[in-house]
Amino acid sequence: MPNNRPQRITLLGATGSIGASTLDVIGRHPARFEAFALTAHVQVERLFELSLRFAPRYAVLTDAAAASELRRRLAAEGSRTEVLSGGAALLEVAAHPDADAVMAAIVGAVGLAPALAAARAGKRVLLANKEALVLSGHLFMEAVAASGAQLLPIDSEHNAVFQALPQGYARDPRACGVRRILLTASGGPFRERPVETLASVTPDEACAHPNWVMGRKISVDSATMMNKGLEVIEAHWLFGVPAECIEVVIHPQSVIHSLVDYTDGSVLAQLGNPDMRTPIAHALAYPERIEAGVRALDLFEIGRLTFERPDLARFPCLDLAYRALRAGGAAAAVLNAANEEAVAAFLDGRLGFHRIAEVIAASLERAPGLSVDSIEAILDADACARDIARGEIRARQGSR
Repeated sequence: MPNNRPQRITLLGATGSIGASTLDVIGRHPARFEAFALTAHVQVERLFELSLRFAPRYAVLTDAAAASELRRRLAAEGSRTEVLSGGAALLEVAAHPDADAVMAAIVGAVGLAPALAAARAGKRVLLANKEALVLSGHLFMEAVAASGAQLLPIDSEHNAVFQALPQGYARDPRACGVRRILLTASGGPFRERPVETLASVTPDEACAHPNWVMGRKISVDSATMMNKGLEVIEAHWLFGVPAECIEVVIHPQSVIHSLVDYTDGSVLAQLGNPDMRTPIAHALAYPERIEAGVRALDLFEIGRLTFERPDLARFPCLDLAYRALRAGGAAAAVLNAANEEAVAAFLDGRLGFHRIAEVIAASLERAPGLSVDSIEAILDADACARDIARGEIRARQGSR
């Protein structure tokens, strides 16, 4: 950084689990990093606490009333943090010329526009938002190429692949002998549960991940393995690898985070304890390595590493994601929107766990061929898919 000043980080989604882990790493290295902007939706109390602790230049809440309350409370404390509100403010801080890097950690389709704004502004983009690539892979990667942005993946699996690829990899697997990308998956909480009992799964059961501490939505995605399906789509766009060269491997210990298989027979893997601070620290300091507060891996304590093929009868959402990737066009956007609606309905008690895949499959069948050549078209496709999914959910309410 100029004059050896700290790297200024805009954190989109500061109050979520990725936000908390990012701020933990930033807090360990105050001479290297500073919070430039922190954003949230309506979490006034949490953003108030973070603003007092990290003193960002900007704090953004998308809800205007919440922003007004935060502004009042920070002023009473003598804070110099400027409070902004609304979607336009998210875009402003994502593309702000004084920010060096943007952690894109807003969950869901609402995180697409600010992540894309950061890419178009040529930022170092630390991408934790799956939907940016799932919904708009071609558009997003075009923006990265056109602006000269640096894209660093934060998902533990994609960050592991990034670490196992040659430095300077340019999204051409043939040029460096990549044969396959192997994405590992824990299998979630229902890996061994009898399939016939999945109809009775409760939200609390689905959110009890065996290895990772995550939000409720992504925990359900892990239980259905839709998270891994979305990661397959992400990997396609991040690394330029076709669907048939991306394989999912169930690895219950969650120690190997992903692997790259080369044509000479070599397989390179990245290992570590399941802690998101590792990929976050890697991306924040790349290409250097810094301390992240993560416990050293003890292979003797682990004892053994096991691997299984995913059972698509148990995890139909994974198969649906592969189908959407192969279909192209707006199919991935439809897949994501239908999944978000179905998971929300499940968490609200309006849809059975086993019906989530049904809603997604029906939405993919019913959605018309839609354009994805602009962010407006992508958001239109997303809205259309949500309408279809909501109808499919209503049709299944009360059924077993």
